[in-house]
Amino acid sequence: MARLLSLNVGMPKDVSWHGKTVHTGIFKHPADGPLMVRRLNIEGDGQGDLGGHGGENRSVLVYQRESYEHWRRELGRSFEYGQFGENFTVEGLADTEVHIGDRFRVGQAEFEVTQPRVTCYRVGMRLGEPRMPSLMVAHGRPGFYLRVITEGEVRAGDEIVRTRVGRHRMSVAAIDALLYLPGKDEEQLRKAVDIPALSPGWQGSFRDLLTPPRPEPVGWEGFRPLRVEAVVPESATVTSFHLAGDDLPRALPGQYLTVRVPGGVRSYSLSSDLYRISVKRDGVVSTWLHEHVEVGDTLEVAAPRGEFVLEAGDEPVVLLSAGVGITPVLAMLHALKGTGREVWWLHTTRSADQAFAAEVQRLEPLHTLIHYSDNGRLTREHLKALPANASAYLCGPNAFMDDMREALIAQGLDPARVHTELFGARSSINPGITGAAPVAPHQPAPQGTGPKITFARSGLTAAWRGDASILELAEACDVPTRWSCRTGVCHTCVTPVLSGTVRNEPEPLEPPTSGNALICCARPETDLVLDL
Repeated sequence: MARLLSLNVGMPKDVSWHGKTVHTGIFKHPADGPLMVRRLNIEGDGQGDLGGHGGENRSVLVYQRESYEHWRRELGRSFEYGQFGENFTVEGLADTEVHIGDRFRVGQAEFEVTQPRVTCYRVGMRLGEPRMPSLMVAHGRPGFYLRVITEGEVRAGDEIVRTRVGRHRMSVAAIDALLYLPGKDEEQLRKAVDIPALSPGWQGSFRDLLTPPRPEPVGWEGFRPLRVEAVVPESATVTSFHLAGDDLPRALPGQYLTVRVPGGVRSYSLSSDLYRISVKRDGVVSTWLHEHVEVGDTLEVAAPRGEFVLEAGDEPVVLLSAGVGITPVLAMLHALKGTGREVWWLHTTRSADQAFAAEVQRLEPLHTLIHYSDNGRLTREHLKALPANASAYLCGPNAFMDDMREALIAQGLDPARVHTELFGARSSINPGITGAAPVAPHQPAPQGTGPKITFARSGLTAAWRGDASILELAEACDVPTRWSCRTGVCHTCVTPVLSGTVRNEPEPLEPPTSGNALICCARPETDLVLDL
């Protein structure tokens, strides 16, 4: 008979970690019972990062005494109950024997198993063992979350009785391995998405794995020289550069090219169905292009990349752009011409900066609105006539895209069909980090003497200084980063490598796809250019 050995609670607090402040609820300690279990958490308990923990599907975290014993043997140290951040320390209920969708009665309350725990960096922070997220997955001991079906009191010593077995009898350990380890099995993936109790986030991840990958055009490694065949001014601030070369692959509408010049490295969206980039003069690289590049010159260019591409289909298409954000949607307009699809194009710009007006007219989108920001912002009123069954593609400043995405969804568009493209550095994903004021990317202190790493989106090149990972060098430079586990499990930090090679230390549980690096594990073997 399984039993509740310890009931652990703790409210979120701020802790210092690597020079940052982390708001976390992982510090749990045994409590005297009985305690009341409510829909969202236990009396006296709370979660710090509600994006990754807490909520109805993750209100109670379970870990097993047997796993404590396992880690005591593996790591050669002792632990106290609650130290893994769990609310219920239990005897029995092994991850290999508990299924997603199982229900259990504990005291007066009843619970349903919804997902394995997400082993983010905070469990490593709590235990003083950074490898812990990776180890818990590799050893098949993640623990699991419960949804509260019936509220009630629980106390240490209560028996745990299984009242229902989940559909397909897929264990917590099997579901965890299916997401995080190599060797995905399609039949198992289809079973996983057919478990009603599985939390929506995990269901979405498995659906993504079942979606056939978009075929990428065959490109080339690193940078290659392309000829400049034409230089065409489009407005007072925007100039187009037409590029050519032998055996160039066809780019997908919406993708971008990364260009390397003496002044640095930057990425620019392709603005037609040919190799044309349209560059606004607003920085070091763009200024160099405007002032130095002539017909007949060559530019060093990396192959087309990017996930912001026009999807096949017959539904209406809404294209929303601001300023030079017109460039990728212009390439989409070229691709849509003659397809018969209903096309809406809404563009906002300053009147002095209007470019491509004659070209857009030739492409004949069915519905066009040019809005001049001199007269105020594009608002929801301008979107009222848009069809709710459309797919939408947005490109422009972050605030513009956030506002327009929210407005489109409020109008009834499916969030999965609203796609956005960011210029420059992507927004950070640093779960739990609080109070960090944005700082412009800069050289690290001290500077290094190793291979040069170029963060293309941030416009910065820094020498390797023997940091533990590329991620840590990026953080030392205040380059915006995305991560969660920091040990090669979650793939949140996956980053395209435009040129150069890396080695991994430690090896991730599942390697990234070709041409990408997990920067939490990667170290440079050569000079690198990263799409970061």
